[in-house]
Amino acid sequence: MTDILVVEDNTELGNLLCDFLRAENYTVHHVTKGEDAVEYFEQEQVRLVVLDIMLPGMDGFAVCQKIREDSDTPIFILSAKIGKEDKLNGLLLGADDYLEKPYDIDILLAKIKGIFKRRYASDSLVDGNLKIDRVRRLVFLGERELNLTAKEYELLVLLVENKGKSLKKEWLFNKVWGFDSFSEPQTLTVHIKWLREKIEENPKEPQRILTVWGVGYRFE
Repeated sequence: MTDILVVEDNTELGNLLCDFLRAENYTVHHVTKGEDAVEYFEQEQVRLVVLDIMLPGMDGFAVCQKIREDSDTPIFILSAKIGKEDKLNGLLLGADDYLEKPYDIDILLAKIKGIFKRRYASDSLVDGNLKIDRVRRLVFLGERELNLTAKEYELLVLLVENKGKSLKKEWLFNKVWGFDSFSEPQTLTVHIKWLREKIEENPKEPQRILTVWGVGYRFE
């Protein structure tokens, strides 16, 4: 699952925004074309779309309209188009908010956090004394907050969401690192080891993240 899909044709601005969002522990995917945004949205689970209007080819209004045909996923428009008609058009097409460029990054982050809190307030996973707060992207073991990396968090969420299922290593790797990742598949094994050290009472004899020999892993 991707927290935020950033649709921004200015590569430098898009990358900078993605860096800020990742620093807040959101998972982010960045595309520069409207057509690519629609394709990604249709293939992956996305929780929020941050959308520029002036895009090459399919513009942001068309992207917004296409997404709204069968989805109520929050859409946040960022645009240099500051006219009243443009704002009204974006909102009438189904955007949840509209912020003018240049924008204050702190205000943008506050608005995004507000959207996540309102929309996904009850979005949490609980398994015994393990609790995953998907709004704030925090994990607790009892009363203790665990210090997880972004990839450890994504991997743990996938495992807990699929509790009781034997998940193939290839599937887990592609979901967390992506088909086009430069990481080695062995990195999955390393991250499983790190997760066990953080959530298992005895990491050498795991009771939660089990190895399914010849397949992958299963969360119990």
